[in-house]
Amino acid sequence: MANLPRIAITMGDPAGVGPELCLRLLRDERVQAVSDPVIVGDRGVLNRVAQHLGWPRPDPARIVDLQAIPAEAVEPGRVAAVCGKAAYIYVTHAITEACAGRVDAICTGPINKESLHAAGIPFPGHTEILAELTKAKRSCMMLTSETITCSLVTVHVGYAAVPGLLSRERIRDTIELTADALQRLRGRKPRLLVCGLNPHAGEHGLFGDREEERLIAPAIADARAQGIEVDGPLPPDTAFLPKHRRATDAYVCMYHDQGLIPLKALAFEEAVNVTLGLPIVRTSVDHGTAFDIAWQGVADGSSFVRAVELASRLAAGGYRSTGFGLQVGG
Repeated sequence: MANLPRIAITMGDPAGVGPELCLRLLRDERVQAVSDPVIVGDRGVLNRVAQHLGWPRPDPARIVDLQAIPAEAVEPGRVAAVCGKAAYIYVTHAITEACAGRVDAICTGPINKESLHAAGIPFPGHTEILAELTKAKRSCMMLTSETITCSLVTVHVGYAAVPGLLSRERIRDTIELTADALQRLRGRKPRLLVCGLNPHAGEHGLFGDREEERLIAPAIADARAQGIEVDGPLPPDTAFLPKHRRATDAYVCMYHDQGLIPLKALAFEEAVNVTLGLPIVRTSVDHGTAFDIAWQGVADGSSFVRAVELASRLAAGGYRSTGFGLQVGG
């Protein structure tokens, strides 16, 4: 596997489905064919899950054992500060390894935000942790699949906070990062569609605080001036109709659920989360910790496999993230 990209796969929250999905990944022929995978987590937890499910124990050589939590301290399917802290330790270690060039990319398992906050860790999710620790000047979350791709201007915040976080610059950054990433991933100029914030895209100022006129439309104009093929703002309730999806390579959405609801409805098992704008390659599953089925051996690993495949493709193809997006070479 010397010629394959070395991918650091974080175990995620120990009480969730992350450990069992990591065990599956290590035995998955598709993962082995494209990467040199190593699990960043706790060997004791992985061994306990394997024993619980009657699966083979993982190869110790494939595990970076951080000993962040005793295996017996994990209660499957429960929010716990010790699990949130462990998940944070895993991802920060992986980020450090990637920034130092000791791994070619990282692929993150799901974390639980309640457990993270219970541990006193202030970040709302992976995207914010990555942006902070890599000192990225700008970044955004893009969830991509063959069926639909969505990038998010704002991520893990309440609805009331969204309008105040929108700016012409932030929307333009998300458009630019998405256009650059898709150009390099698909080898052609992408077609983007930007959603409005308000019902009916504001109905010419009748709804909202004229965010469409003040912020979104000017950002689109800026992007067009750079040669980006982008349309909008389109009313969110019609933006995802089949006729628009056929003509669109990626959507730029103003808030989390605006993009994630259609994406998960159409591509829940195939979508991959990519963080754009980082100095490292990072992909992730598009689902959460699934506490209700944790450690039962029934979690679907499709998204995780595709996340590793995409991370490997980006790393093997000589891609690296920059403040603008994904760049070939270097």
